[in-house]
Amino acid sequence: MADTLPPPRLLPSGDAAITVEFSRTIDDTANRKVLALDRALAAAPITGITETVPTYRSLLVHYDPTAVDYDTLGAQLMALATGPLPLDSQTRRWRIPVCYGGENGIDLEDVAKALKTTPDDIVARHAAGRYRVAMIGFTPGWSYLSGLDKFLHMSRRESPRLLTPAGTIAIGGIQTGIQCLAGPSGWHLLGRTPVRTYQLHRDPTFLLEPGNEVTFYAIDTKMFAEQERAAEAGEIIAERVAA
Repeated sequence: MADTLPPPRLLPSGDAAITVEFSRTIDDTANRKVLALDRALAAAPITGITETVPTYRSLLVHYDPTAVDYDTLGAQLMALATGPLPLDSQTRRWRIPVCYGGENGIDLEDVAKALKTTPDDIVARHAAGRYRVAMIGFTPGWSYLSGLDKFLHMSRRESPRLLTPAGTIAIGGIQTGIQCLAGPSGWHLLGRTPVRTYQLHRDPTFLLEPGNEVTFYAIDTKMFAEQERAAEAGEIIAERVAA
């Protein structure tokens, strides 16, 4: 993995966690290092670590201060973070359906107007992207994706909505994302997917993982309704794509 970043920083996070920060901005190179460090710790656990939480640009490491102290753990983490970290050789790739526009994507026309183009162009650009799952967070299954076409970069809404539908596909800033559960959002809603990235009683509970790759394809409202019913019954719907 090419090293184009400054050395990582260790940041104390309360009295029982350390943040290993690889960058101060959203950056794919930093994110790959975050995920590689997370895999390294999973493969060879360090005594005292109780949980790791990968984000876009840092790894939050929770630990038991009765089992290991900050300085000792910090030195171990820094040694790993600054050493060679293996790339993920088993990246999963997913193809996910989206019903764009209309009641499923209520911001599509406004986004097109703001970017001085057509709704069809927005859909074509968004569906043509090849995205990486950079992190999962905010609510269960909420998948933050990097790789959004620069043409589609735009500020988030001035007034966030208190409730947006489950399955919403949206853009905000330099990101796109998949919102699995209904909830608040300040992003621009382009469409919805019937795919459940999180389903409590399904195996797997979480469909997408950080480091996975995602592409989208457009479906009509009839297909959306059919796939929505299948997803409610526990079907995966998303297509696993060969490397």
